[in-house]
Order: sequence, then structure tokens, then C-alpha cells
Amino acid sequence: MKGIGRNVWVLGIVSGLTDISSEMLYPIVPLFLTAQLGAPMAAVGLIEGTAEATASLLKAVGGRLSDRLGRRKPFVLAGYGLSALSKPLMALATGWTCVLFTRFIDRTGKGLRTAPRDALIAAACDKEHRGLAYGFHRAMDTAGAALGPLTALGLMHFWGLGYRQVFLAAFVPGLLGVLALAAFAKETRPAEEEAPAALPPAAPVPAVAASPLSSEFKRFLWIYGLFAICNSSDVFLLLRMKAEGFGTEEVLLAYVAYNVVYAALAMPAGRLSDSLGRPKTLALGLGIFACVYLGFAFLHSRAALWALWMSYGLYGALTEGVAKAYVADLSTPASRASLMGYFQGMSGGLAFAASAAAGLLWTHVGAPAPFLMGALGAAAAASFFLLRAPSKARY
Repeated sequence: MKGIGRNVWVLGIVSGLTDISSEMLYPIVPLFLTAQLGAPMAAVGLIEGTAEATASLLKAVGGRLSDRLGRRKPFVLAGYGLSALSKPLMALATGWTCVLFTRFIDRTGKGLRTAPRDALIAAACDKEHRGLAYGFHRAMDTAGAALGPLTALGLMHFWGLGYRQVFLAAFVPGLLGVLALAAFAKETRPAEEEAPAALPPAAPVPAVAASPLSSEFKRFLWIYGLFAICNSSDVFLLLRMKAEGFGTEEVLLAYVAYNVVYAALAMPAGRLSDSLGRPKTLALGLGIFACVYLGFAFLHSRAALWALWMSYGLYGALTEGVAKAYVADLSTPASRASLMGYFQGMSGGLAFAASAAAGLLWTHVGAPAPFLMGALGAAAAASFFLLRAPSKARY
């Protein structure tokens, strides 16, 4: 594929395999906790909250260490290795505290690998094709997220496997991903990444490169932060569908359909951001998010909720990979993993706060309240991306 190097392909395949492994567990771990281990709902919330907080914190740490040591691949390899190892450990769990420990290991791996991996992607593509490269990676990752739950359901329904056997089976795609990464991914040191050599010799270095935390990058963070602080977990969307009468299998199929749409459109959306620009593409995606959340607040028909879920996949395609490409635009090779970590850590931390607020709003105000909060935050961020977007750096 033009402008995209081997590392992008390898990391896409590795992420797809890892997401198959992880998403095989997503729909069944809560059932395993409550039905087989007898864990209370409070323990389920503690486990997920601790897991996501761990990942958010370590994304910034992993990125900073990667830049400081000048290495990418060891962090990526260790991160994927820890996530793969957590799957068979889950099969040995005898209580919910054991599950908490394995989820902590899994999210530690995700935190360590994410920013260095995204820096590797930026180094393996031409700057004119960053949106396409991140879109390809998101497409592969999300395809795995769609296949994972279907694989778990197939193993349980047709082969009669139990929870623990599925956990052991999930280790296989995770291990394959680690082996592929070790064998085929190439280490790229920050000093070897694309530098401003493409600039004319006499051209001045853009001001955004003067400091890793430039004013342009800070402006991007606070605009995206307006959205993140209102963007609660997708669990609330699933619970909304459940509350409207959808069965468990139907809810799961809706989640798979969302991932299919996301995976199919991630590359076209990334290519669109390369031509239209990151700010306008992000604004479009956030506008769709606002409309979807307004719909979840007020609409009740099954057909409308299905349509909203499909539209939600378009939002994901237009924002997640595009935002990473934007961070790559606003960073230098030597600071790229750090800035990726800052961005992802901030997003995760604010999303955790948003989910806590959404739970309180749902309980004390009503089910539409968290969705109105999300729509308002997305609309505000979309407006600022159109009116006050940071300029694009040439790195």
C-alpha cells in the first residue's frame, strides 16, 4: 500500500490477533464473575475501574520511557506479551480478586505498549498518508474486536466449552500476535524516524517543534478534552438497549455490528483526513457522535436504535485513528511516543471520570441524562475544532 511501511502491516495484524484474544473474554468475564465466582456488582465495577485507570496512567509512562530510552519495540513486545499472559491466568482464577489481578496485568500491558506502538506507526509511513496508516491499524484492530465475541460464542455454543476453557483458547491468538511482532516488526529509534528532511533546506523549523508540549498540542488537548470528559463508556449504550427490551444475544450482535462498520470505514476515514484535514474530519465524527447520543436519549424504537448503533461505528472510524494521526502531526520524532501517551492517558482518565458521572446521572436524574451530557460535549468540541483547531505541523 502506497506510503505505508512493513511495521504498519505487522502492527495491524498483531493488534487484530490481540483484539480477537481480548474480545473473546469481553462478553463472558462479567458472567464468569457473577455466575461462577459469585462476585457482587460492586466488585465488577471495581475490577473494570481499576483496569482502565491502570491503562490510562501507564500510557503516559510508557510513552515517556520509550522516548527517553530511544526504543520502541521492547515496550510494544512487553505490552503485548503481558496481555497474552493474562488470558491463561484468568482460567486459574478462584475468586474475584484473582480476576482483578489478571485484569491489572492485561491493562498494564496495554498501557506500556500503546504510545510506543503508535510512534512506530508514524515512523513507518509517509506524513501524507498518516491518516490512512492509522485508519488501517484501527480497521485491523476493530476487525479483531468483531471476531472475538463471535469466536467465544461459537466455542461455547457449538463446542460446548466452559468459561475457563475459553480463557485458555484466547491465549492462542494472543500468543500468535506476540510471535509475529517479535519476528517481523522492526525497531525504529526516534532519531531514525522521519525528520523534517522533506522540508526545503532553507525552510525554518515550525514553532510547534520548539517544545514537546507546544501551545498547538496543548490546544488540541483541551479541545479534545471537552469531548473526553463527557464521553462515558460504551457500556451505557449497551445498557440502554437492554433497557429498551433487546435480548442479551441481540445486544452482543449490535456490538459486533458496530465493530464491523467501524472496521470497514476506518481506512476510508483515515484517507479522508489526509485530504480534507484532521480538524474537519474530527468535527464531522464528533457531530455524528452528538446526533447518536441525542438519539439514545430520546428514541425508543428498535429500528432507530439499530440505526444509531451503525452510525456510531462511523463516528469511531472518523475519530480514533484520525486523532492519533493529528498527534503525530503535532509532534517531533523524538517526542512522539510521549505525546501519544499524554493524549491517550488524558483521554482515558477523563473517560473514566465521565463514566462515573454518567452512572450517577442515570441513577439520580434519569437514563437520558448521560447521553445528553455526551452530546453536549461532542458538539462543543466539534465547534472548537472548526473554529480554533491547532495548525498542522510538517513532521
